[in-house]
Amino acid sequence: MDKDCVIKTEHLKKEYILGVIGSGTLRRDLQSWYAKKRGREDPNRRIGAQEYKKGDIFTALEDFNVEIKRGERVGIIGPNGAGKSTFLKLLSRITSPTEGRIAYRGRIASMLEVGTGFSGELTGRENIYLNGAILGMTRAEVDSKIDEIIRFSECETFIDTPVKRYSSGMFVKLAFAVAAHLDAEILIMDEVLAVGDMKFQKKCITKMRELAIDENRTVLYVSHNMGTIQELCSRCLVLDHGKKVYDGEVDEAIKLYLGGDKDELYMYDYVDDRYKEKVRRKLVNLERAKFFGRSSSFFYDDEPVPIQLEWQFLEDTERLGLRVEISDTRHYPITAFIMNDVGGGKKGGRSSLKFKLDIAALAQGHYCVRYVFFTCAHPEAEPEPVEIAAGLTIRKRLRTENGVRWHASWGSLVSKGVEIVDRS
Repeated sequence: MDKDCVIKTEHLKKEYILGVIGSGTLRRDLQSWYAKKRGREDPNRRIGAQEYKKGDIFTALEDFNVEIKRGERVGIIGPNGAGKSTFLKLLSRITSPTEGRIAYRGRIASMLEVGTGFSGELTGRENIYLNGAILGMTRAEVDSKIDEIIRFSECETFIDTPVKRYSSGMFVKLAFAVAAHLDAEILIMDEVLAVGDMKFQKKCITKMRELAIDENRTVLYVSHNMGTIQELCSRCLVLDHGKKVYDGEVDEAIKLYLGGDKDELYMYDYVDDRYKEKVRRKLVNLERAKFFGRSSSFFYDDEPVPIQLEWQFLEDTERLGLRVEISDTRHYPITAFIMNDVGGGKKGGRSSLKFKLDIAALAQGHYCVRYVFFTCAHPEAEPEPVEIAAGLTIRKRLRTENGVRWHASWGSLVSKGVEIVDRS
């Protein structure tokens, strides 16, 4: 390991044997062995339990190699069962690897689940000292930080109450405050902030960023919330079926995780109503969406997005409206384009529409399109959706504003028109 590297794994592998190993007593183990020897059913097997053969294993992590440097904020994402928590448990020495090697520098403070390392019978204050002792800190060192820990945790009123009476949110607040303020060079967080309220989540994200930047600590953060991953992390790993499939920029990692890595999706045929949302469809049936006059879904600043829609009328319609909604990869709405009248038609007839979207204000990134057809019973009425469908994906190339590269954490819309009135 070089001097800046704090975590390094080589060909890491972790396997688990499926099923229960042993019944808990020697007598029952002998009963099970004798029944198996005579070809009979195991008398100690639970009714309905799956029977595993000897050697049935599950590979949770396979040939995992990674180097993490001091001060990095690394996000780890992937579907359930991808191996994220297994990797963190190996780092935290909760379990040992089947094969491979782990090397690291510094003390590790980990929060792998709510209340990790806490004793329910001890008070919040006593648990702070306990966690400090586990990290090898003296009582004097903990004394110097305990007031700051209690204040950050927002649990002052309950700090001398046994933590078994804490809510899950209070557990997280105190546990994070302890992990963030005690002297550990590596912080490991596994989806624990999801239990806390939004205000405290924001506070924790800010604190972890400060620790990494100001104190040069390393943060490993697992979450299914892509918003917090984007806000905190400077690097991201994507795991799938126990293997590392990507290691690099956060936006690209999120795009890959959410399935937005396929450039060939330039056209949707809505066969069997795929990509459609369930609405009371009574006027139109969208059949196809595609780009026209293009062979790529990548666009630059001065390029409008040309889209063509084709649909069939299910009833006689005089006036049909269309709202084209743009959202980010987390499906948070960014903006929308509204066309109040895209024409009408007779029942059974078909129609098509070509239009171009001006996306000059969008920052670089990956965006999703959604089409909402609507009608109004009368001019003052609220629009009633009659067809909603997911649409094409749009990729916006990297851009600069006033010579500065735009960062995703600044937002999805690039604001213009700043006028300096006075400078002194």
